[in-house]
Amino acid sequence: MTEDAYAQLRKELADLHQVLVEAALVVWTAGNVSARTGDGHFLIKPSGVPYDALTPEAMVLCDLDGRPVGDGLKPSSDVFAHAYVYRHRPDVGGVVHTHSAYATAWAARDEPIPCVLTAMADEFGGEIPVGPFALIGGADIGKGVVDTLAGHRSPAVLMRNHGVFTIGGAPRSAVKAAVMCEDVARTVHLSRQLGEPLPMEQSHVDALYDRYQNAYGQ
Repeated sequence: MTEDAYAQLRKELADLHQVLVEAALVVWTAGNVSARTGDGHFLIKPSGVPYDALTPEAMVLCDLDGRPVGDGLKPSSDVFAHAYVYRHRPDVGGVVHTHSAYATAWAARDEPIPCVLTAMADEFGGEIPVGPFALIGGADIGKGVVDTLAGHRSPAVLMRNHGVFTIGGAPRSAVKAAVMCEDVARTVHLSRQLGEPLPMEQSHVDALYDRYQNAYGQ
Protein backbone atom coordinates (compact mmCIF):
# COMPACT_ATOMS: atom_id res chain seq x y z
CA MET A 1 0.00 0.00 0.00
CA THR A 2 1.36 3.43 -0.93
CA GLU A 3 1.85 6.25 1.58
CA ASP A 4 -1.07 8.14 0.04
CA ALA A 5 -3.31 5.08 0.32
CA TYR A 6 -2.29 4.62 3.96
CA ALA A 7 -3.04 8.27 4.68
CA GLN A 8 -6.45 8.00 3.03
CA LEU A 9 -7.32 4.84 4.99
CA ARG A 10 -6.18 6.42 8.25
CA LYS A 11 -8.45 9.40 7.63
CA GLU A 12 -11.38 7.15 6.74
CA LEU A 13 -10.87 5.17 9.92
CA ALA A 14 -10.75 8.31 12.06
CA ASP A 15 -13.95 9.55 10.40
CA LEU A 16 -15.70 6.22 10.94
CA HIS A 17 -14.97 6.36 14.65
CA GLN A 18 -16.85 9.65 14.72
CA VAL A 19 -19.81 7.90 13.06
CA LEU A 20 -19.94 5.57 16.08
CA VAL A 21 -20.15 8.62 18.34
CA GLU A 22 -22.79 10.36 16.21
CA ALA A 23 -24.90 7.19 16.16
CA ALA A 24 -24.60 6.88 19.97
CA LEU A 25 -23.06 3.42 19.72
CA VAL A 26 -20.12 4.14 22.06
CA VAL A 27 -19.36 5.99 25.30
CA TRP A 28 -16.11 7.35 26.72
CA THR A 29 -13.27 5.37 25.06
CA ALA A 30 -15.05 2.03 24.54
CA GLY A 31 -15.46 0.50 21.09
CA ASN A 32 -13.26 0.41 18.03
CA VAL A 33 -13.06 0.15 14.25
CA SER A 34 -10.28 -1.54 12.31
CA ALA A 35 -9.41 -1.73 8.62
CA ARG A 36 -7.38 -4.27 6.68
CA THR A 37 -4.62 -2.56 4.70
CA GLY A 38 -4.25 -5.30 2.11
CA ASP A 39 -0.57 -5.98 2.75
CA GLY A 40 -0.72 -8.30 5.72
CA HIS A 41 -1.55 -5.57 8.21
CA PHE A 42 -4.48 -3.68 9.63
CA LEU A 43 -5.10 -0.35 11.32
CA ILE A 44 -7.02 -0.09 14.59
CA LYS A 45 -8.02 2.46 17.21
CA PRO A 46 -5.46 3.07 19.97
CA SER A 47 -6.29 1.90 23.49
CA GLY A 48 -7.98 4.32 25.88
CA VAL A 49 -7.84 7.39 23.65
CA PRO A 50 -10.97 9.62 23.70
CA TYR A 51 -12.90 9.83 20.45
CA ASP A 52 -12.41 13.59 20.17
CA ALA A 53 -8.65 13.01 20.20
CA LEU A 54 -8.62 10.38 17.45
CA THR A 55 -6.59 11.66 14.52
CA PRO A 56 -5.62 9.73 11.39
CA GLU A 57 -2.07 9.53 12.74
CA ALA A 58 -3.29 7.98 16.01
CA MET A 59 -4.46 4.79 14.29
CA VAL A 60 -2.15 1.89 15.12
CA LEU A 61 -0.69 -0.34 12.42
CA CYS A 62 -0.56 -4.02 13.42
CA ASP A 63 0.35 -7.29 11.77
CA LEU A 64 -2.18 -10.11 11.48
CA ASP A 65 -1.03 -11.54 14.81
CA GLY A 66 -2.05 -8.30 16.49
CA ARG A 67 1.47 -7.02 17.09
CA PRO A 68 2.07 -3.27 16.58
CA VAL A 69 4.39 -2.34 13.75
CA GLY A 70 6.82 0.38 14.79
CA ASP A 71 6.66 2.78 17.73
CA GLY A 72 3.62 4.75 18.77
CA LEU A 73 0.40 4.29 20.72
CA LYS A 74 -0.75 0.91 22.03
CA PRO A 75 -3.53 -0.73 20.00
CA SER A 76 -7.00 -1.43 21.35
CA SER A 77 -7.30 -4.22 23.91
CA ASP A 78 -9.48 -5.96 21.29
CA VAL A 79 -6.60 -6.09 18.80
CA PHE A 80 -6.16 -9.86 19.03
CA ALA A 81 -9.85 -10.44 18.38
CA HIS A 82 -9.67 -8.29 15.24
CA ALA A 83 -6.47 -10.03 14.15
CA TYR A 84 -8.09 -13.45 14.51
CA VAL A 85 -10.99 -12.36 12.30
CA TYR A 86 -8.65 -11.07 9.61
CA ARG A 87 -6.54 -14.23 9.67
CA HIS A 88 -9.55 -16.54 9.32
CA ARG A 89 -11.84 -14.43 7.12
CA PRO A 90 -9.90 -13.14 4.10
CA ASP A 91 -13.13 -11.63 2.76
CA VAL A 92 -13.33 -9.22 5.71
CA GLY A 93 -11.90 -5.74 5.25
CA GLY A 94 -13.29 -4.07 8.37
CA VAL A 95 -14.26 -5.02 11.92
CA VAL A 96 -16.25 -2.98 14.43
CA HIS A 97 -16.87 -3.48 18.14
CA THR A 98 -19.42 -1.54 20.21
CA HIS A 99 -21.33 -1.81 23.47
CA SER A 100 -24.43 -0.15 22.00
CA ALA A 101 -27.19 -0.21 24.60
CA TYR A 102 -30.08 -2.16 23.06
CA ALA A 103 -28.01 -4.73 21.19
CA THR A 104 -25.80 -5.32 24.22
CA ALA A 105 -28.92 -5.81 26.35
CA TRP A 106 -29.84 -8.74 24.08
CA ALA A 107 -26.27 -10.06 24.45
CA ALA A 108 -26.54 -9.84 28.23
CA ARG A 109 -29.61 -12.10 28.05
CA ASP A 110 -27.88 -14.57 25.70
CA GLU A 111 -30.72 -14.12 23.24
CA PRO A 112 -30.45 -13.68 19.45
CA ILE A 113 -32.49 -10.91 17.89
CA PRO A 114 -35.23 -12.62 15.85
CA CYS A 115 -35.78 -11.60 12.24
CA VAL A 116 -39.18 -9.93 12.46
CA LEU A 117 -38.49 -6.80 10.37
CA THR A 118 -37.89 -6.26 6.68
CA ALA A 119 -34.86 -4.12 7.61
CA MET A 120 -33.37 -7.14 9.38
CA ALA A 121 -34.02 -9.41 6.41
CA ASP A 122 -32.37 -6.82 4.15
CA GLU A 123 -29.19 -6.28 6.13
CA PHE A 124 -28.76 -9.48 8.15
CA GLY A 125 -30.57 -12.16 6.14
CA GLY A 126 -32.06 -13.64 9.31
CA GLU A 127 -31.62 -13.40 13.05
CA ILE A 128 -28.63 -11.72 14.66
CA PRO A 129 -26.93 -14.59 16.52
CA VAL A 130 -25.29 -14.72 19.93
CA GLY A 131 -21.68 -15.81 20.27
CA PRO A 132 -19.99 -17.32 23.33
CA PHE A 133 -18.61 -15.45 26.30
CA ALA A 134 -14.86 -14.84 26.21
CA LEU A 135 -12.51 -12.71 28.26
CA ILE A 136 -11.13 -9.52 26.75
CA GLY A 137 -7.49 -9.36 25.74
CA GLY A 138 -6.96 -12.53 23.72
CA ALA A 139 -8.03 -14.20 20.49
CA ASP A 140 -10.96 -16.11 22.00
CA ILE A 141 -13.41 -13.32 21.19
CA GLY A 142 -12.29 -13.34 17.56
CA LYS A 143 -12.68 -17.10 17.42
CA GLY A 144 -16.20 -16.77 18.81
CA VAL A 145 -17.05 -14.17 16.17
CA VAL A 146 -15.70 -16.28 13.31
CA ASP A 147 -17.24 -19.55 14.51
CA THR A 148 -20.66 -18.02 15.16
CA LEU A 149 -20.93 -16.13 11.89
CA ALA A 150 -19.78 -19.14 9.86
CA GLY A 151 -23.34 -20.44 9.71
CA HIS A 152 -25.09 -17.09 9.26
CA ARG A 153 -25.60 -14.42 6.63
CA SER A 154 -25.52 -11.84 9.41
CA PRO A 155 -22.52 -9.47 9.49
CA ALA A 156 -23.25 -8.90 13.20
CA VAL A 157 -22.88 -11.09 16.27
CA LEU A 158 -23.85 -10.38 19.87
CA MET A 159 -21.05 -11.67 22.08
CA ARG A 160 -22.64 -12.91 25.30
CA ASN A 161 -22.27 -10.56 28.29
CA HIS A 162 -20.08 -8.28 26.21
CA GLY A 163 -21.34 -6.44 23.15
CA VAL A 164 -21.55 -6.27 19.38
CA PHE A 165 -18.99 -7.25 16.75
CA THR A 166 -19.66 -6.59 13.07
CA ILE A 167 -17.71 -7.38 9.92
CA GLY A 168 -17.75 -6.13 6.36
CA GLY A 169 -15.89 -6.21 3.09
CA ALA A 170 -14.79 -2.68 3.95
CA PRO A 171 -14.69 -0.82 7.28
CA ARG A 172 -17.62 1.41 6.28
CA SER A 173 -19.77 -1.69 5.67
CA ALA A 174 -18.92 -2.99 9.13
CA VAL A 175 -19.87 0.38 10.67
CA LYS A 176 -23.16 0.34 8.78
CA ALA A 177 -23.90 -3.14 10.16
CA ALA A 178 -23.20 -1.87 13.70
CA VAL A 179 -25.57 1.07 13.22
CA MET A 180 -28.28 -1.17 11.78
CA CYS A 181 -27.79 -3.77 14.52
CA GLU A 182 -28.54 -1.23 17.23
CA ASP A 183 -31.51 0.14 15.30
CA VAL A 184 -33.23 -3.22 14.92
CA ALA A 185 -32.30 -4.29 18.44
CA ARG A 186 -34.17 -1.24 19.74
CA THR A 187 -37.18 -1.72 17.47
CA VAL A 188 -37.62 -5.41 18.27
CA HIS A 189 -37.25 -4.65 21.97
CA LEU A 190 -40.01 -2.03 21.76
CA SER A 191 -42.20 -4.45 19.84
CA ARG A 192 -41.85 -7.03 22.58
CA GLN A 193 -43.13 -4.54 25.14
CA LEU A 194 -46.44 -4.57 23.24
CA GLY A 195 -46.62 -8.30 22.60
CA GLU A 196 -44.86 -11.07 20.74
CA PRO A 197 -43.48 -9.93 17.34
CA LEU A 198 -44.81 -11.83 14.35
CA PRO A 199 -42.28 -14.12 12.65
CA MET A 200 -41.49 -13.73 8.96
CA GLU A 201 -41.67 -16.55 6.44
CA GLN A 202 -38.22 -17.76 5.42
CA SER A 203 -39.05 -17.36 1.73
CA HIS A 204 -39.85 -13.68 2.37
CA VAL A 205 -36.61 -13.21 4.31
CA ASP A 206 -34.64 -14.78 1.46
CA ALA A 207 -36.36 -12.65 -1.17
CA LEU A 208 -35.80 -9.43 0.78
CA TYR A 209 -32.16 -10.26 1.42
CA ASP A 210 -31.53 -11.04 -2.24
CA ARG A 211 -33.20 -7.81 -3.39
CA TYR A 212 -31.34 -5.63 -0.93
CA GLN A 213 -27.94 -7.23 -1.50
CA ASN A 214 -28.14 -7.48 -5.29
CA ALA A 215 -30.61 -4.89 -6.62
CA TYR A 216 -31.06 -2.08 -4.10
CA GLY A 217 -29.32 1.26 -4.62
CA GLN A 218 -27.18 2.62 -7.45
